[in-house]
Amino acid sequence: MQALLQKITARDQRLAAFRHYELLVHIYVVVLIISNLVGPKPTQIGPFIFSGAQLLFPITYIFGDIFTEVYGYGGSRRAIWIAFLANVLMGFFALFMVWLPPAPGWPKENQRAFEIVFGMATRGILASLAAFWIGEFVNSYVMARMKLWTGGRWLWTRTVGSTVAGQAVDSLVVTFGLFAFTLPVKTILVMAGSGYLFKVLYEAAATPVTYAIVAFLKRTEGVDVYDEGTNFSPFVKDA
Repeated sequence: MQALLQKITARDQRLAAFRHYELLVHIYVVVLIISNLVGPKPTQIGPFIFSGAQLLFPITYIFGDIFTEVYGYGGSRRAIWIAFLANVLMGFFALFMVWLPPAPGWPKENQRAFEIVFGMATRGILASLAAFWIGEFVNSYVMARMKLWTGGRWLWTRTVGSTVAGQAVDSLVVTFGLFAFTLPVKTILVMAGSGYLFKVLYEAAATPVTYAIVAFLKRTEGVDVYDEGTNFSPFVKDA
């Protein structure tokens, strides 16, 4: 037990010693939470219609790539758990505030707008949480493995390859979680495929930004982790 505590403490001290890690985790959590809050609003630009969640959520995968590439799977694992727990709290308190009766004088249209933004169905919350958790860990695992296979070269192959795997899982889990037993399987697969294609293309287009951020962090943090001998279980606490 003492040895485990020492490992956990050493892990946290190593991550805390980095100049930018904690700030990146905070931004990562905020982007995730905001993507859920702005999800109900559809937007149309030209022929394309998408929600706020579709626009912002793929950014979390870019963060996942950055965490894994620079700080290793352990750094990414810690960030994913922090973001996941923050999202659980957000969902719980949002539902609780919607459930509380409004005060006299609170206009009905205000209550309705509040419910649209914060009154996420329990099924939707669970589907979103499951998709995020599984998809992010798949993304990070593939990213770390590919870094070993490529010897740290060809970053674009890892950012795209990990997204291809992680977003496939994410899209299937969230779409089936939301619509299973209410829509035909073929329709669900088409919806999942459309969202998946958009998110993969989104991250591919963001590759130059990912390159720039990764290069900056490796230079300023003085670190470039390779996950040799890493335990890839999401549930271990030593990095």
